[in-house]
Amino acid sequence: MPSSPLAAGDAASTSGPGPASAAPADDDDRVFLVQHRWWREAQEGAEIDAHGIPYAAAPSGGPSYGFRGVLSLLMSENAAFTLRRADDLLQPEASAKAGARSYALVAADLFGKARTWHSDSLKSNGKSSLLTEEASVNIYPIMLRVSVTRGTNALTVKISRKDNSAENFKRANKILASESEPVHIWDFSGRTTFILMNEWNRMPQDPRSSDQEMPLEIQFYDISEPPANGAAGRKDELALTMGSSALSNGGIMDMDLDSSGGICKQVGSGLIGLDNLGNTCFMNSAVQCLAHTSKLVDYFLGDYQKEINTQNPLGMKGELAYSFGDLVRKLWAIDGTSFSPRQFKAKLARFAPQFSGFNQHDSQELLAFLLDGLHEDLNRVKCKPYAEAKDSDGRPDEEVADEYWGNHLARNDSIIVDTCQGQYKSTLVCPLCKKVSITFDPFMYLSLPLPSTTMRTMTVTVFSTDGSIGPSPYTVSIPKSGDFKTLINALSNACSLRDDERLLVAEVYNSSLIRYLEDPSDDISLIRDGDKLVAYRLPKDSEGAAVVVFKSERMESSISSFGRKSWKNFGTPLVSNLPDTIDGRTIYNLLLKALTPFREPKDDVLDADQITGKSSSVNETSDIDMSSDAAECSSMNTNAGEDDMTTEGGMLFFLNTERFPNQRMKIEMDQTITLSNLQKRLIVSVSWQDNGLKQYNLDPLDSLPEVYKTVLFTRRPQETCSLYACLEAFIKEEPLGPEDMWYCPGCKEHRQASKKLDLWRLPEILIIHLKRFSYSRYTKNKLDTYVDFPIHDLDLSSYIRDRSGQMSNHYQLYAVSNHYGSMGGGHYTAYVYNDGKKKWYDFDDRCVSGLENEDSIKTSAAYVLFYRRVHGDTSLVDTETTTIVESTDCTTSGVAAAGDDL
Repeated sequence: MPSSPLAAGDAASTSGPGPASAAPADDDDRVFLVQHRWWREAQEGAEIDAHGIPYAAAPSGGPSYGFRGVLSLLMSENAAFTLRRADDLLQPEASAKAGARSYALVAADLFGKARTWHSDSLKSNGKSSLLTEEASVNIYPIMLRVSVTRGTNALTVKISRKDNSAENFKRANKILASESEPVHIWDFSGRTTFILMNEWNRMPQDPRSSDQEMPLEIQFYDISEPPANGAAGRKDELALTMGSSALSNGGIMDMDLDSSGGICKQVGSGLIGLDNLGNTCFMNSAVQCLAHTSKLVDYFLGDYQKEINTQNPLGMKGELAYSFGDLVRKLWAIDGTSFSPRQFKAKLARFAPQFSGFNQHDSQELLAFLLDGLHEDLNRVKCKPYAEAKDSDGRPDEEVADEYWGNHLARNDSIIVDTCQGQYKSTLVCPLCKKVSITFDPFMYLSLPLPSTTMRTMTVTVFSTDGSIGPSPYTVSIPKSGDFKTLINALSNACSLRDDERLLVAEVYNSSLIRYLEDPSDDISLIRDGDKLVAYRLPKDSEGAAVVVFKSERMESSISSFGRKSWKNFGTPLVSNLPDTIDGRTIYNLLLKALTPFREPKDDVLDADQITGKSSSVNETSDIDMSSDAAECSSMNTNAGEDDMTTEGGMLFFLNTERFPNQRMKIEMDQTITLSNLQKRLIVSVSWQDNGLKQYNLDPLDSLPEVYKTVLFTRRPQETCSLYACLEAFIKEEPLGPEDMWYCPGCKEHRQASKKLDLWRLPEILIIHLKRFSYSRYTKNKLDTYVDFPIHDLDLSSYIRDRSGQMSNHYQLYAVSNHYGSMGGGHYTAYVYNDGKKKWYDFDDRCVSGLENEDSIKTSAAYVLFYRRVHGDTSLVDTETTTIVESTDCTTSGVAAAGDDL
C-alpha cells in the first residue's frame, strides 16, 4: 500500500454528451474493482446471484506491443488499453484458471455483501482484520476514460496522469499492464454493457465523434489482509495480499499453509538486488541485512499496519514503517532481478536530510536512524509515562537493572525493542571522592573499538642536557583518548627517567621549538602523526626555573636570493637548565656541555677567546683577522654588521626573544644577563662558521623521526585481532575524555571519572558495529584491521554480568555489511545467509551471487555484523563448501554491477 492512501469517494461529476454526463452518482452507483478470486469466494459463500462478462486487457496496439511498449506506456503521461470480450473464460475449467491477474467489476451493493461475508468469515474463525476497522484506507479511486469504436465490441480505456494522482496512475498501470500473462476483467456491474449499448443506439448521423470518451471512476479495492476462508484455493489470494510487489512482478509468491489456513513458511528466496541510485550502496547494504532478519521479515510480511503509531511525536507518522514494510515485501516477492528503492530513498531524505542527495554515507549511521525511526513508528505505547531515573545507592544490581528495564519498556514497546534491544551496566567512579554511580541503559547495537583504535603509537626523541648521552628516539603506545600527561608518563618509563629528573616535551618545526606540551590535560589528538617531538631531561628540583634554548644557524646559499648566502637555521635546538647568575661565558659553557655527545674525537675545542674574539661591540671590526670566506660572507649577509664580528672557525651568540625572533643582540663573554621574573626561556642563536662545524657531527640534529611515519607505496603488515579482543576493549575501564566530564553528586563538580561498561542482558538479534572509522580535530582515518569473528558460535556467556537469566548467550552470524576502500571513497556490499538455499550470498547492489564457501565472508572489510540468538542446536549452515552456481542479474561473478561507488 502507498504511504498516503486515498479514501473512496463518490464518482466524479462529468460533463458533455452521453449517458455518463448525468448528475453526480451517489454511493449506490459506484463500481468497485476487486480481485476475482476474492469476489468468487464471496459469491459462492453468500450465494450472490450475479453474472459477469469476461474481458481480456491488452495495451493498445495488440500483442506485438511487447515489453518495451508496455514500459513506455508506464512511463508516459497517458496509457491506453483495449478490453475485448473473452467468452472462452465462461467455461468452468477456463474460469478456474483465472488467478492472480483476474479482477471483477462489481456494483456497490454487491461489493458491500461480499465484504460483509469475508468479514464475518474472519470473525467466525477467531481472526481479526483491518478490513472491518478501516475499510476506506484500502480503496483508491481511479479515473478512466472509456470509448467505443463504431462497429466493434472493443472498449478503449485511457488512463491519464492529470486525472489521477501519481500513485493512482502507477497503480492503474500495474493492474492492466503485464508482458508475461493476460489480464482478465469480469464485469458484474453491467457498466460495460451500458457503454456498448449507448454506442449501438446512437444514430449514424449523430454529430458526436465516433470515439467519444466517457469518464468512468472505479474504486480499486486493494486487499491488504488475506480474507481467511480456509486454506483450500487461497494460495494465489495470499500471494496477492502480501503486497503490491507480487502484483507488479506478474507472479505469485510460493507459500505453504497450515491446516488452519495460516502461513507456516515463506518460500520466496529473497535473492533480489537493489539498484544503485547513485552512491546508495551504503543504504542497499544496510537494508539487505535488515531485510534478511527473519523476525523482522515475518513481522513486515504480516499484519504490521495495526501497530503503526501515527500520533507519536518522535516518529514519522508511520510513513517510514509503511515505506520499509513495502520494501521488505518487494524483496520477498517472486524472484526477480532487482528493484529500484526510489520511494524508500525519498522517505529517508524527507525525514533524515543528511541522507538526501547522492553523496556517500555510512551504512551504520543509516542503520541507527532506521532502527530508531522504525521503533518510534511502531511503538505500541501511545502515552509515555514519566519515570525518574534513580541511582543504585547500594541496592543489588538485579533489582536496579529490572527497575531500569521496566521503566524503559513502559515507554518503549515495539518489534524493534523485542528483537534488537539489550541492556548494559555503566559504572562511574569519581577520581577524588571515589563516589560510585551505577546505571543500566538500553542499547540497539554494540559499537566495539578495534584494539588498534584504542591505542596510538608515538615516537619521541629524548635529549640529555648534561651531555652524558646523545639523542635517542623512543616509541611508546598510549590510549588514543589520553592526554599529554599520559604521554609524558609513558615516555618517562621508556627512557628510564631517574627520580631526580623531569621531562620538558616540545614540538619542533623549522629548527625551532614552536610549542611546549606543558598543560597535562590537553588531548593527545592535538599532536598529528607528521609532527616531530623532542623531550629534554632536566633536573627535577629545577622545575619552574628558566632554561636556555640554543638555536643553530649557518651560512647557506638561497635559491630565492639568486645564490646569495644568508643565515639559515638548522638542526634541533638544544636545551640546558640556567643557574641563578648568567653571563656570556656561562652560556658558552652550557652549550659546550650539551654538545659533548656530538664532538669529533680527533679535534680539540678552541678556547673561548679564539671562538668569540675580543670585540667589545657589534660595530668594532678592526681587530678581527677575517678569512676570505668570512669576508665574502660579510659582504653578502642580509644581517649587516653581524658577520663583521666573526673570526676564523668561530661561533657567536645572539640573544633572541620569543615574541620578536628577528630582533637580536650579541652576547659578550663578560656580559651579565638578567631575566625578568616572568621569563621562563632564554632563546640564544648560535652562529656557526665552517671551521667550528668541522669539530662536531651535528647530523643527528637534522634527522628527527616523525611521531608516526607513514610510508607511501609500502604495504603495512595487516593487523589482526579477534572479536573477543574487541569486546575486551569495549568493557575495559578507562577515563572519560576532557570533553565528557561527569558531574559528581558527591563533589558537586564535573570530574574526569573512570568509566566501565558491562553487558547485562542481550537481545534476540545482536548487531555489532566495528569502529573502523576514527575522527579527531585534525585527522580522520580508517582501519583495515582483520577481525576474526565467529560464524557458528559466538559465545558471550563470560561477558554477561546477569547470571540469573535463562536465555542462551550463544549467537550465530547471518549477515555482514562490508565497506571496501578508504575514508574519501569506497563501496558497501552485504553478505547474507539464505536459510532456504542453505548458502551465503553476496549482495552487491543489484548483483546477487552465491559464495564459494562461508570462510570467504571473513575479510578486513567487515563493518557491521548481524547475529541471532541460538536456542539449542548451534548448527546454522552446512560446513561443506559449495560452488557458485546461482547468480541474479550479474554477468560476471564477483564483479560489481554498474553504479559502484569506487
